[in-house]
Amino acid sequence: MKYEYDQLMQYIEDNDVKFIRLAFCDIFGVPKNVSILPGELRHAFEEGIGIDASLIDGFGGSDEVVYLRPAKGSITILPWRPSNGRVIRIFCDVLRADDHSLPFDTRKILRRMIARDVRSEGMVCHIGSECEFYLLKLDEQAEPTAVPFDRATYMDVAPQDRGENIRREICLSLEQMGIIPETSHHEAGPGQNEIDFKYSDAVTAADNLLTYQSVVRTVADRNGLHAAFNPKPLQGHPGNGLHINLSLAKDGINIMKGEVLTSFAAGIQHHLAEMTAFLNPTAESYKRLEYYNGGVLIHEGKGKGRVEVTSPDSGINPYLAYSLLVCAGMEGVRERQLLGDFPVVLPKTLNEALSLAERSPFVKNVLTETFLEAYLVSMQER
Repeated sequence: MKYEYDQLMQYIEDNDVKFIRLAFCDIFGVPKNVSILPGELRHAFEEGIGIDASLIDGFGGSDEVVYLRPAKGSITILPWRPSNGRVIRIFCDVLRADDHSLPFDTRKILRRMIARDVRSEGMVCHIGSECEFYLLKLDEQAEPTAVPFDRATYMDVAPQDRGENIRREICLSLEQMGIIPETSHHEAGPGQNEIDFKYSDAVTAADNLLTYQSVVRTVADRNGLHAAFNPKPLQGHPGNGLHINLSLAKDGINIMKGEVLTSFAAGIQHHLAEMTAFLNPTAESYKRLEYYNGGVLIHEGKGKGRVEVTSPDSGINPYLAYSLLVCAGMEGVRERQLLGDFPVVLPKTLNEALSLAERSPFVKNVLTETFLEAYLVSMQER
């Protein structure tokens, strides 16, 4: 839902909203927010709400104050909060005092890349994700254990699958927030689950992935469990992957077929190793990739062609990951690259991946050299 100030105030009054969470994320995609009351909303739109940039990973080491301004984008009610005195969330732009965007606002990076490489061609890029997670039990101190919630396997049913009702609660919460679940099922690992939701434009898809992870963690916690998205939560069992599906549309019609489809896939395959630091951004990621035999897949049929990238995991900052994947795909289309010319050889460690990213003209072109330098410094300090 998109609102100007007056429309948003009417929405707040109609829905008995008492708190507004101004949401953003740090350079690594970790969600952050600050709450304001409705009376502060005009100030947020006109001046922005100040935060200390030095305390946010990747926003700079100085004591600079930066400002959150509602992006007039997706807002949603948080369904697990009380219906009397409701809470809504709205994503924000991050601005400097001179009203210019902070160069480390990753949501703005994605918006800029989509405008430059996709909208300028009269196209829309749709992205959907398939996101796996484990449900783990808590100990007496409410800390996560390595004990899975059940011992079910792929697509088992109750009573072996004990996560059925939790997935149902997650799906209903997502639906109330405007995110449409498509399928949900038990995955191959004990306590492992997957919920897939409908594709969206690139920025909305990135917003939705952060929202999805927050909903899963919240619902799991309400049920006395821990939701683990990390790439290899249980040794000896399947890792958590994040399959990312991309397609292009023009005039509302999917154009991912023939040469466009294969060239888009080739562009991603060409740059996949250079992007891996952003698709698999933790040391644990490479424990999962030890067993990874996938690649860049193409799916064509019934007017719904798409490219599926299977190497990423849920540690990504989706704004950065989607920026890189979309730009790589569009480069492939422009240059009519051929799938298979660029074999997939992924880095074996995070340090190797970071080194490839640091030397990559492609990554610097998409994210800017200033951003890449800040990211690498922040990774060393993490």
